[in-house]
Amino acid sequence: MKNAYRPLADRMRPSSIDDVSGQQHILEPDKPLYQSIRSGMIHSLVFWGPPGTGKTTLARIIANYGNAEFVAISAVLSGVKEIREVVTTARILLDTEQTKTVLFVDEVHRFNKSQQDAFLPHIEDGTIIFIGATTENPSFELNNALLSRLRVYLLKSLSEDDITNLISRALHDREAGLGQLNLKIPDEAISSLAHFANGDARSALNILEIASDLAEDGNITQSLISEIMAGGLTGRFDKRGDYFYDQISALHKSVRGSDPDAALYWLCRMLNAGCDPVYIARRVVRMASEDIGNADPRALRLALDAWDVQTRLGDPEGPLAIAQAVVYLTIAAKSNAVYTAFNEAAKSAAETASMEVPNHLRNAPTKLMKSLDYGKNYRYAHDEPGGYAAGENYFPEGMGRKTFYHPVDRGLEIRIREKITALRKLDSESVSGKS
Repeated sequence: MKNAYRPLADRMRPSSIDDVSGQQHILEPDKPLYQSIRSGMIHSLVFWGPPGTGKTTLARIIANYGNAEFVAISAVLSGVKEIREVVTTARILLDTEQTKTVLFVDEVHRFNKSQQDAFLPHIEDGTIIFIGATTENPSFELNNALLSRLRVYLLKSLSEDDITNLISRALHDREAGLGQLNLKIPDEAISSLAHFANGDARSALNILEIASDLAEDGNITQSLISEIMAGGLTGRFDKRGDYFYDQISALHKSVRGSDPDAALYWLCRMLNAGCDPVYIARRVVRMASEDIGNADPRALRLALDAWDVQTRLGDPEGPLAIAQAVVYLTIAAKSNAVYTAFNEAAKSAAETASMEVPNHLRNAPTKLMKSLDYGKNYRYAHDEPGGYAAGENYFPEGMGRKTFYHPVDRGLEIRIREKITALRKLDSESVSGKS
């Protein structure tokens, strides 16, 4: 069979922009990228998205439509030396044949700052059309100088329908696919494979190719597909990348939104994908302070207990304790009043950092300090009526009193708000009495 030495996933790469599966959000006919590719007006860019979503394929298509030379390097295997060699060849090609060069850099996020800087002058003067591919957020992984010269396009995981269509094309394509083998595969096996691929076209085609090699009498059975996929469906997850942060964000927002079922789902997704339970426990403690706060202080204690259980016992007892804490946090009364007050106080503290501590609030352990009036006229709250020094000011002189903490009308903060209101009334009466 023609091209049999090439992997099926490589043989099935589309050469036309109209044959690309998925990515309609950037490849519909009215989209700028589609129009740019069709017209051959190519530009430097970076494709950001999960594995197997077509980053390399699109780069090749762009070079094809732009009548440009296509050169691919990997940031894992290449360095500045290889970059210089490519640039030198590209410059000669441009000067002698007026042919552009598309330099495709796979896993560009693995290049360090100096390596990324090496591309800048050659992108700037048009020696190369730079196309990067990354699974990591370019905002964090590419330096600003390089990023400012590139358009960023987000690629999305392929849908199960997209994967199913790719499998069908591979099974029937007699030139590049497996059509000459006349394979038979039930719909349920195709559906299982499309689901297992988890949006990764390359993964689906690789498994299909293995199945075609192992099939008896051309029959790819459900049991054969299941055998190849043995090991379970592990969710896409990266301890450094955006899937990691997207999932912890989903867990946090589910807790904040008081949905215990969704919170448990995202918790299990992260655990199933290999996230360290201690990290999750730490984030749950953060949720208890940020989103529940004093509306239900028990939430913080339960979150700390769950962290302690995970540290002491590990699996499987630890994750269950974390799940218990997560469920409690979702149903607890919510308040971000402390979180908001803390941020406002931090901002105010930064803006007034040069203001001195008032004398009456200073400590006076020595005679010299006492002679400087440190601690003079300080009102000891326990000696005041009701244990409260009404009207006292604890802020720097000239700053004026500030109100950062505004308790909500939920949970224990209802009582806290009542107490603060009563204390403020005493302050007001004390000021009125003095005047």
